Amino acid sequence: MLKEPIWFETAERGTEMLGVPTPGGEFRVTVMVDYNSPVLGTQHASMYRAEEFKEEIAPCRTFVFLRELEQLAKAGLIKGGDLDNAIVLEDREGTTQEQLKDLAKALGREYREVEIRRNGVLNTTDLKYFNEPARHKLLDIVGDLALVGRPIKGHILAARPGHFGNTSFAKRIKEKIREEEKNPVAHVDLTKEPLYNIQDIERMLPHRYPFLLVDKVMSMDKTSIVGVKNVTMNEPHFTGHFPGNPVMPGVLQVEAMAQVGGIFALSQVPDPENYTTYFLKTDGIRYRRKVIPGDTIVFHLQLLTPIRRGLVHMSGKGYVNGQVAVEAEMMAQIVKDKTPKATPATATV
Repeated sequence: MLKEPIWFETAERGTEMLGVPTPGGEFRVTVMVDYNSPVLGTQHASMYRAEEFKEEIAPCRTFVFLRELEQLAKAGLIKGGDLDNAIVLEDREGTTQEQLKDLAKALGREYREVEIRRNGVLNTTDLKYFNEPARHKLLDIVGDLALVGRPIKGHILAARPGHFGNTSFAKRIKEKIREEEKNPVAHVDLTKEPLYNIQDIERMLPHRYPFLLVDKVMSMDKTSIVGVKNVTMNEPHFTGHFPGNPVMPGVLQVEAMAQVGGIFALSQVPDPENYTTYFLKTDGIRYRRKVIPGDTIVFHLQLLTPIRRGLVHMSGKGYVNGQVAVEAEMMAQIVKDKTPKATPATATV
């Protein structure tokens, strides 16, 4: 999913492309075609639902200007081209039947009477749609962006697109995806309303001061969660770890990460206050940098396997200022308490 706008343009070709997030993560494309041709004019085409592609976009043919056709024919190209599989636009005046006959010969085709029809279309068939050229450009974008190798969730807006611009834009999107995979929390806005605040977290986790190490959860989906820990000098472990050089113990960093994972696991049951999570194992723990008072750790955890029989297997990383501070792979089990706890309205701490 596009998390922020991505821009690309080529001044020499006049191509402009912009990718922006969509509210529900839909894939949308809007195209504007304008090549300073009085025949083609300015055309627009849009696809707001993937279901539109088969009937509305896929049948649309490529187009070429007559002057370009002559150049391509002389160069020995477009040998598979035909007036039935391409739209030829007459963008000059005075083309004669004799010139068309010479063009057919250059293309290795048997000449047949061809007329320049309305809107400057040189063809034996009508346009499938009044904006068929723009729809074909949209078709090109969909095909070229498939080179990214994964579905794109966002709205692509393109002006005067072409294959060079499309593939260049696809490369830029792929680079952005790689950057986000290296740091999936780079675009987390810590100032926005959290998904779970500290009161919500206390209703889910049994931990309390001084061992409640998650301050808020920013987002969560079916396979991942983003939680936040604000590190302050008021935490008791800094008294002895270390005097004059406060450093958050690595074991507490992993514990904070595990608590974020616990929130994810407990969010899957209807009465999380009646469950407890227990560590089963940790693997691949790495500490990349010191965590000190004043830092904010943003944890990103990803589910590795589906939750079965209460077993939760996740990998996680904690980021400070965009850099990985801690990472680990963890497995825990959620277990229902034998004696249900009091409801949040009557519980005491």
